[in-house]
Amino acid sequence: MKQKAKKTVFFCQECGYESTKWLGQCPGCKEWNTFVEEVVDKKKISSSGKIVNTPRKENKTFALNEIKIDLEDRTSTGIKELDRVLGGGIVKGSMTLIGGDPGIGKSTLLLQVCQNLSSKGEEVLYVSGEESTQQIKIRADRIGQFTNNLRLFCETNLSTIREIIEKEKPKVVIIDSIQTMYDEEVSSTPGSVSQVREATAILMQIAKGMNISMFIVGHVTKEGVVAGPRVLEHMVDTVLYFEGDRHESYRILRGVKNRFGSTNEIGVFEMRQTGLEEVENPSEFMLSGKPKDASGSVVTCSVEGTRPVLLEIQALVCHSFFNNPRRTSTGLDYNRVNLLMAVIEKRLGIRLSDCDAYINIAGGAKLNEPAIDLGIVMAVLSSHLDIAIDDKMVCFGEVGLSGEIRSVNSTEQRINEAQKLGFKTCVIPDISKNKLPMIENINIIGVRNLQDVLQLLSSKKA
Repeated sequence: MKQKAKKTVFFCQECGYESTKWLGQCPGCKEWNTFVEEVVDKKKISSSGKIVNTPRKENKTFALNEIKIDLEDRTSTGIKELDRVLGGGIVKGSMTLIGGDPGIGKSTLLLQVCQNLSSKGEEVLYVSGEESTQQIKIRADRIGQFTNNLRLFCETNLSTIREIIEKEKPKVVIIDSIQTMYDEEVSSTPGSVSQVREATAILMQIAKGMNISMFIVGHVTKEGVVAGPRVLEHMVDTVLYFEGDRHESYRILRGVKNRFGSTNEIGVFEMRQTGLEEVENPSEFMLSGKPKDASGSVVTCSVEGTRPVLLEIQALVCHSFFNNPRRTSTGLDYNRVNLLMAVIEKRLGIRLSDCDAYINIAGGAKLNEPAIDLGIVMAVLSSHLDIAIDDKMVCFGEVGLSGEIRSVNSTEQRINEAQKLGFKTCVIPDISKNKLPMIENINIIGVRNLQDVLQLLSSKKA
């Protein structure tokens, strides 16, 4: 008897679009070369509703004014920096996706969350598909003491995991990681587009149906995004990314999506032998080791959510011996740096087209806020003119294509943060200076355009 050939379907890795044939461009997300072929059996693929047997609710509409919000539905993780990024704590029945490079500290952070929650009497289940119980125990001993409220379970079969969750009825579940989980009724391999999509749908229904807070760990690709279909990020409630170099001590946790809070908040951690430690004053941490009386170094202020952070921008501008000068930026938008250098050359008449330029944010942070434009310009001019900027000076402001210095938000908040760290001079847009109340113990200098900035630097050299 001739065996029936298996059916293959092409899936888009970005959005999960399904096609019977390979396509160069995805009709759903318009990305190129994202389709992968997978072997599927339509009879084996079941809807997510068959996986979780939740009681059927009565169909009923609600008036918006009748709905009451209980602020106590949030549970603190015991880590202030993580609570800040989550918007105040863990929401019951929510699903949070945490992504980051290998070894960045995702599992360590979640194990610390388990330690804090279990010590408060919360039942926590840690499901690992990558490590054995002995490996988790070794890492846990490095962090500290744990109570019996934390239960470990090493499994990748979602049917078995569902049975354990229904039996244990924990308050919080950790899934490490989503790419290792699989559903028996989907014939494709674990980590494939269809498996990741189906696994997330099953876990989502478990979280919503049983009112369980769930954290899932996601692997990232070489581009730095969570591996699997892009629809994965749309399905979950919160998406957090760990940033930083695994060989450095600092880590930055940034919210990319949050249905229960702001996506502009960041949490700063330092990796130590005993786990991740919170950094309560990121500005002081980022400015440690700043050189004195060195040209090309300036301190700027960026606002991440509700928190102002002072950072050091470094620039090295030198004559190039090649036809095409080299331009490099670390932690900054490369195109933005090139744009600002073009504005300097056009509006100030300073020739930079034959110079190599290397721009860096010390500490490895990544910034995209327009308020750091003035810091980039002052660092480039300082290095090119070999003029050292005062160590107690901080600057911020947006630079327009006409060379004007435009105002930014949270001006008073930024100045207060600089004052706390002992800065004596603050260079800001002139239009913002006129709107500020009287601030003592700090000299505020207003600049209108790049000519004012150049004049300020020239006075320092004199």
